[in-house]
Amino acid sequence: MALKVLSALDTARTQYYHFKATIVAGMGLFSDAYSLFCIPPITNMLGRIYYPHPHHSSQHHLPTNISLAMIAASLLGAAAGQLVFGCLGDRMGRRGVYGLSLLIMVAGSLACGFSACTTRGCVLGSLAVFRFALGVGIGGDYPLSATIMSEFANRNTRGAFIAGVFSMQGFGILASSMVTVVVCKIFAVGSRAGGGLSDQHTPAGADVAWRVILMLGAVPAALTYYWRMLMPETARYTALVENNVLQAARDMEKILDLPLSQQPTTMDSPEYPSSSTFPLLSTRFLRRHGVELFSCAATWFLLDVAFYSSNLFQSQIYQQYLTLDDSTDVYEEAIKVAGLQALIAISATIPGYYFTVFFIDRVGRRKIQLMGFTLMGFLYLGLGIPYFFWRKHKHAGFIILYGLTFFFANFGPNTTTFIVPAELFPARLRSTCHGISGATGKIGAVVGAVGIQRAWGSSGEYNEGDPDSKLKPMRAALVVLGAVCFLGTVVTYAFTPETMRRSLEENEKERETESDGPAVAL
Repeated sequence: MALKVLSALDTARTQYYHFKATIVAGMGLFSDAYSLFCIPPITNMLGRIYYPHPHHSSQHHLPTNISLAMIAASLLGAAAGQLVFGCLGDRMGRRGVYGLSLLIMVAGSLACGFSACTTRGCVLGSLAVFRFALGVGIGGDYPLSATIMSEFANRNTRGAFIAGVFSMQGFGILASSMVTVVVCKIFAVGSRAGGGLSDQHTPAGADVAWRVILMLGAVPAALTYYWRMLMPETARYTALVENNVLQAARDMEKILDLPLSQQPTTMDSPEYPSSSTFPLLSTRFLRRHGVELFSCAATWFLLDVAFYSSNLFQSQIYQQYLTLDDSTDVYEEAIKVAGLQALIAISATIPGYYFTVFFIDRVGRRKIQLMGFTLMGFLYLGLGIPYFFWRKHKHAGFIILYGLTFFFANFGPNTTTFIVPAELFPARLRSTCHGISGATGKIGAVVGAVGIQRAWGSSGEYNEGDPDSKLKPMRAALVVLGAVCFLGTVVTYAFTPETMRRSLEENEKERETESDGPAVAL
């Protein structure tokens, strides 16, 4: 009976429910991206409001430590959420905690808007705390969404559907830019009509505008909650972990137009294994899956070092290509930064995701990841080695190469590192291992964010007489990011297996060995 259930999942034709599940699961990633990547223009607004330059409004900035705290809080929260919810997803069921991560996301988004105190230190400190809580919900969504989609999809289109879930991030990034533009335009019109200014170029309403932008991130997550609660537990979890095959069959028949009575009782492929019984911290797990877990965690770490360091500091990168002077008010600056961010999302980020959706089950995960890491490495070298030239001439080629790093990140390791951990591990440990891999990635994101911010903080305007003293740190950082990507290529080539068009159970069974001894706890 269990064989019939798993066979039905692997051979079922693509149906309406697969697309519905992609949207329902993907809206969590949409909210994740919105909340994480609305920060670039908001950090500029916070600098204008709380750290204004005494003479030149266009030269405001948040202190480096404050900026890093804003970013690291949500990333560390995400790492914690991935670990906690990954473990809970295997212990309590995917559906059992799926709604909880979304509720934390909603509460965290709303709380960020209420970071209200009498001093700027209190405002920014409470914002960091609330963004940590928001990060916990964001992180929890990663292992649950990936695991749920991998366990619902059939073997032939599984990669495309998991990539489809992840691609909603691109629309979340675009939505954050569009919302920022709309909110700032509305507040700008109101400011001109009401004449409410705290100083010449920072309207009093700006302190409300950034809060509204953050709070609106709760809307898509809240709208998705109802539909998530209607999703049944995955049949694989019910059959292999809870050992309730009958309930798994009932749940499957509710969502797939394929009655169980029509399923074959045998298969040409090897018999699927039952749920593994060895614990995560055991010698048997390390023998079977230790290399795969290292591969997933290491490649995600290396990817996020590069990807987040570039993404989260777009506002600083864009400023050298924007026309900003002392006549530019806070809203106009945020609109310009968000506009460039939207341009990158439309021209590079979103197309990269959908190239992966199209090719992932044709080319394979491993080849796409190798290609993406390698090309990202060359692109970062192209940005870093001639960095003095780019800064001196403000050449448009820099923005083109910069946009291509996002294209090949998404048509590459940013998507595949999300997919592969959801396919390699036993059902009983799948969500946990995905959470460990993702949390390692978020630690890499913190490392990259700290490094790039330190480099940017050490850089200044181009100086004809002594360019090295001002621009060398950023140049070195970009070259290092290139080296990190090449290291990702090496790790992928050496350790990452191909999982395309294979059953989840076949991926596990392939790693069984006759020499497996009893599980010994570590």
